[in-house]
Amino acid sequence: MARLEITIGSMKLRNPVMTASGTFGYGTEYTDFMDLGRIGGIFVKGTTLEPRQGNDYPRMAETPSGMLNAVGLQNKGVDYFVEQIYPVIKDYNTHMIVNVSGSTVEDYVACSEKLVGLEKIPAIELNISCPNVKEGGMAFGTSCSSAAQVTRAVRDVFPGTLIVKLTPNVTDITEIARAVEAEGADSVSLVNTFLGMAIDAESRRPKLSTVTGGLSGPCIKPIALRMVWQVYHAVSIPVIGMGGICNWQDAIEFILAGATALQVGTCNFIDPSASVKIVEGIEEYLLRHQIDSVTELIGALEIS
Repeated sequence: MARLEITIGSMKLRNPVMTASGTFGYGTEYTDFMDLGRIGGIFVKGTTLEPRQGNDYPRMAETPSGMLNAVGLQNKGVDYFVEQIYPVIKDYNTHMIVNVSGSTVEDYVACSEKLVGLEKIPAIELNISCPNVKEGGMAFGTSCSSAAQVTRAVRDVFPGTLIVKLTPNVTDITEIARAVEAEGADSVSLVNTFLGMAIDAESRRPKLSTVTGGLSGPCIKPIALRMVWQVYHAVSIPVIGMGGICNWQDAIEFILAGATALQVGTCNFIDPSASVKIVEGIEEYLLRHQIDSVTELIGALEIS
């Protein structure tokens, strides 16, 4: 039987397939019709220090082969998560990873500190695509210095596995990856959404209340794949790949490009059981090619 187990930091996963933050809620919505224990983990929706209402509607728009979103990190805050959500999800038979967002370094630190000691939260994922309000609103993840600063600050207070989610809206994503690795990140996940927009030709107005939003789905896969390949060759820590993954073929491609693990995002809105099907497809691929472990495929792209 093919082995699907992989390791990210101190976290051992039964398989490399997880769901992306913001596309699978807290997992509670899916327990009635799927076994969460069949996937490697769930990255829960973005969590901030204080509650956030999110952006005005409309905040989602379909695009060819993808979607735009400008939800704005709507959530009830980390205290609500710890007191109300964690007691429910702590017994799920899979890893639960909290996606942490903030407007200042201090926000990230304070939010992360509140998650320390929660036994069933072995890891957090820092969303550094957020605007840094102390630096004129420039996203933390677009500058090596600010990305390094927030990573270092959270590393000092969070002893578990630290994953940093990289924005693709930069000139050279490998520089950011190396910067967060140097400050103690155990893994990097990429890519987050690309900045895009959609316009209604009849009304001559933007389709999103915020004008621009995050583009995701199959349309971004070739660019995401390229960035995963570049980052894999730039750092020594595990890479978690995402960006348009909808089936096992997509998953294998990301693994060959260098991803140790994967996140399925937009596809969850089309088929909530997509992650389970991808796990099954990867296992069948390994058996068909007589490969003992999925780890043998990581970065095994043949270029000649």
